[in-house]
Amino acid sequence: VIAILGDLFVGALKAIAPLLVFFLVMSALAHMGEGQKTNMGFIVALYMLGNLFSALVAVIACRLFPVTLTLGKAATEDVTPPSGVGEVLKNLLLNVVSNPIASIVNANYIGILAWACIFGIALKAASPATKNLLDDFSNALSTAVKWVISCAPFGIMGLIFNVISESGLKALLSYGRLILVLVGSMAFVALIMNPLIVFFCSRKNPYPLVFKCLVRSFITAFFTRSSAANIPVNMELCEEMELDENTYSVSIPLGATINMDGTAIYQGVCAIFIASCYGIHLTLPQMLTIIFTATLASIGTAGVPGAGMVMLAMVLTSVGLPVDGIALVAGVDRIFDMGRTTVNITGDASCCVIVSNLEKKREARKMAKSM
Repeated sequence: VIAILGDLFVGALKAIAPLLVFFLVMSALAHMGEGQKTNMGFIVALYMLGNLFSALVAVIACRLFPVTLTLGKAATEDVTPPSGVGEVLKNLLLNVVSNPIASIVNANYIGILAWACIFGIALKAASPATKNLLDDFSNALSTAVKWVISCAPFGIMGLIFNVISESGLKALLSYGRLILVLVGSMAFVALIMNPLIVFFCSRKNPYPLVFKCLVRSFITAFFTRSSAANIPVNMELCEEMELDENTYSVSIPLGATINMDGTAIYQGVCAIFIASCYGIHLTLPQMLTIIFTATLASIGTAGVPGAGMVMLAMVLTSVGLPVDGIALVAGVDRIFDMGRTTVNITGDASCCVIVSNLEKKREARKMAKSM
């Protein structure tokens, strides 16, 4: 009875998030005036930079704190790795042109974003009544999301109960050192690297913003293990901070799809740990390959629980490591998934705030010049 509360909470978030994203993005683009800026290029650049730096942090942490694991009992027969970078890119492109209804049903956010943008741009010439109808749908979905989030205390209680009853505390103890390295790397990214990026872009104390994003998103992301399920939470946070809806209605779903700092750390750390367990010495070019493929694999990872482990197989094959090595970490992947999802979503709202502040400064300069 307790565990089902968590399943109901996560299920409700996952059910409403695709519809919310589709109608918010479509409505925002339909109402966008000519020449209005969304700064998507800069936001995507920030996302990519965060992924790359996160993979680099993972490799450095592994070299400073090497750990050798003992082979676990988990099997990997169900893990089918992509054949290479080409297949990852192919899958991304196929997801873009996936059937729009199927994209919503299957929570394919790349497809949802693509079709929402197409329909939104096409509806710019629609009548005011049609645009108002889109607004009504968006507002109704936003209200429904607030109702779901208000049930969070009961949902989180069920999720905590379910995790402890299934994994237990023994898994934490047996993989303690590995977990410490992963958590340390993730904490460095969330509390040092991301604030540095915010400071560099805004020239302000970044920690009030970083802590606000962490506090609001941490619990939902940690226990749901789904970046997609956290989209409504970040949307609500951006709305409370009075950011431009035309920007965050597109950038938040995009961030849940490609801003995967935690996944980049997980894949980089696990790849080097697995090499150590097999007694394989990685050269500098191989480490650089891991950084590149971990960055790309994190972008191609779906915002759903457990997807990072499948993409880890691609990182392993890129440097000739055995895919069977995933068995070393598969047994406690649920615990790792909690941490990496939390880091994945911490920078989404921060990037929106950075862009919003930069746009305000740009507008202030224009006004000052005109005067």
